[in-house]
Amino acid sequence: MSAQQNETANTGGAYVWLTSLSAALGGFLMGFDASVISGVVGFIEDEFQLNELQLGWAVASLTLTSTLAMLGAGPLSDRIGRVGVLRAAALLFLVSALGCALAPGYSLLVFARMVGGLAVGAALIVAPMYIAEVAPAAIRGRLVSLNQLNIVIGISAAFFSNYLLLQWSQSDNPLIAPEALWRWMLGIEALPALLYLLVLQWVAESPRWLQSRGRHGEALGILVRINGETEGRREHAAVEASLASGKAATVAGFAELLRRHLRLVLLIALTVGIVQQATGINAVFFYAPMIFEQAGFGADAAFLQAVLVGLVNLLFTIVAILSIDRLGRKPLLLTGLTGIAAFMLLLSWTFHQASYRLDEESVATAAVDAQTQAALVELAGREFASENALRGALRSAGVDDEGGLESSLVAAAIKVDTTLVLAGILGFVACFAFSLGPIMWVLFSELFPNYVRAAAISFVGLVNSGVSFLVQMLFPWELATFGSSLTFLVYGAVAVAGLVALVRIMPETRGKSLEQIERELASRCD
Repeated sequence: MSAQQNETANTGGAYVWLTSLSAALGGFLMGFDASVISGVVGFIEDEFQLNELQLGWAVASLTLTSTLAMLGAGPLSDRIGRVGVLRAAALLFLVSALGCALAPGYSLLVFARMVGGLAVGAALIVAPMYIAEVAPAAIRGRLVSLNQLNIVIGISAAFFSNYLLLQWSQSDNPLIAPEALWRWMLGIEALPALLYLLVLQWVAESPRWLQSRGRHGEALGILVRINGETEGRREHAAVEASLASGKAATVAGFAELLRRHLRLVLLIALTVGIVQQATGINAVFFYAPMIFEQAGFGADAAFLQAVLVGLVNLLFTIVAILSIDRLGRKPLLLTGLTGIAAFMLLLSWTFHQASYRLDEESVATAAVDAQTQAALVELAGREFASENALRGALRSAGVDDEGGLESSLVAAAIKVDTTLVLAGILGFVACFAFSLGPIMWVLFSELFPNYVRAAAISFVGLVNSGVSFLVQMLFPWELATFGSSLTFLVYGAVAVAGLVALVRIMPETRGKSLEQIERELASRCD
């Protein structure tokens, strides 16, 4: 980093860091809201007697509405401002948390999660865009990554909160009634949501948005406060030139993304956005206890391993923040994708090597009718070479997965190397955390020109969230239909394909202003 970059990075440092951290609290709520359901799935599956697709819908419904919110969040932020959208998101997070805690039935629980999805989509799109628009180029990667850091802190907090509440409900003098445990898990999010709503009252609007609305004096004041007098005025002039060059293209509708000079940028963003979710990260985060239970860990151990997943995610996200502006985006991303592919293939191989044997105790305690019980007794003591073979035998005996019975019998029967399962999951999460996790949002906020940034990030965020929805919705069904080995094999194959594509097309954006990146990518399309 040059002396000039160091000066820029240090000017207005406390202000820009505090502003970015405040905006990034939306990431914490997004991570918490999305991952807290991992501790709830077993309880609501039993309470509401859900099948695989109903359980998947309870998890993925949040992502469906977040996908729709992403489509509108960018254009809405062009109308009412970045901070205005974030304040609305904070209010929706609060309403969703209270609604989930008080929901009297399955349908209203899903509806409350869908309200939270609107908040997730808005925060996920607008917070990194806002931070990129206030950040000096020299430290933009670190500042935008704060949003991802807050997401993983939120994920870790959700895993830890679920585990702590579980322990309290099982104590000799429980503070929480066991039947209300899942409501507490979901409702506790109301506290950070209220904090976010309060903090956003002091956050200033994006200077680039202010300039786009003709409020040049306010924009210049913020840019000077962040960058210093000389650099702030230079940045102000560069933004004005960028906005002027885009006016001929109208105010950035989605059709603008198909113009020739944006096609390469869009291809890069879509590739990263699809690969980030199609490698299975939200299957791991949202179903972590279920995955560990399917591998033979007990319920308490499965919740504890989920806490470990959150801590590894947090640790390696910090690694990314410390290195993203030193090593660059591309080296971290390609290294991480290589690791993701390797660990997913390790998980696939480990589950492929597993064997399955139902013991008499598991059969005797199964909650089934007398006829099914008699059929299950015939299976006790038999060895099955694969998960699919055992599931087929259970279905022939009259067992389905409504209420999670089939999955619980599979978990009781499996004999697998749990050390390799844990290593595979933690290795996968670590590689994701220093690569695809933070770098995707940094790239989204950097690649697109000023005049089209909001619409572009909404579109690629929509695609990313749509893939995430499918992964979450289908994961329980995939486990029940194809088994763990094939499911993880598909995720590994996606990582390999993404690695091959990004080696060829991805640029390096480290240390460059948003306007410089715009010029360089446009020249590659000429």
